[in-house]
Amino acid sequence: MSGGPIRVVVVDDHAVVRAGLARLLCGADDIDVVAQAADGAEAVAVCARERPDVVVMDLQMPGMDGVEATRRILAGEGDAEVLVLTSFSDSERIVAALDAGAVGYLLKDSDPDELLAGVRAVHRGESPLHPRAARQLLAARQGSPAARLTAREREVLGLVRQGLANKQVARRLGISERTVKAHLTSAFAAIGVQDRTQAALWAERHDV
Repeated sequence: MSGGPIRVVVVDDHAVVRAGLARLLCGADDIDVVAQAADGAEAVAVCARERPDVVVMDLQMPGMDGVEATRRILAGEGDAEVLVLTSFSDSERIVAALDAGAVGYLLKDSDPDELLAGVRAVHRGESPLHPRAARQLLAARQGSPAARLTAREREVLGLVRQGLANKQVARRLGISERTVKAHLTSAFAAIGVQDRTQAALWAERHDV
């Protein structure tokens, strides 16, 4: 996490949307839009060059889409976190984006303040999910909350319950810290909690 303004890259194939988002974000004292990209491939190249803190990522784009761009950006160097900002709230896209490593999912009909708060939350290590996206994620996982968890999410929650930090969880499971965050984001939505303390208590109660 950098000490100055939050360095952001905005990725969207619509120039008007892209410019509007950049203007909104630049209006905040603690956020600096360092670059923009019109598609996934450009986003990967720009992020490799600029090393942003947060990438505001559209999903539906020509050529390389936002899911694949997210996967490639997070596989590269740097410490960028990806906040998806899209018009789509169907569960397949949400799950695909989170599986690719995105740590937040907001919709384009969100209030401007929600987007600003989302960028700041992602930079703090939190995982903002639009309520509609969270509902879709829940709907994709029928049954009890425990049954909605994947095997890997149960593993991650079990280690969080033991008090391990994300870096320790990643080392224990042989996965990246970003992947741990993505699993936690999905797990939080599945079991209906907001943070890792609540998740640890839930895991304790349900013997995960």
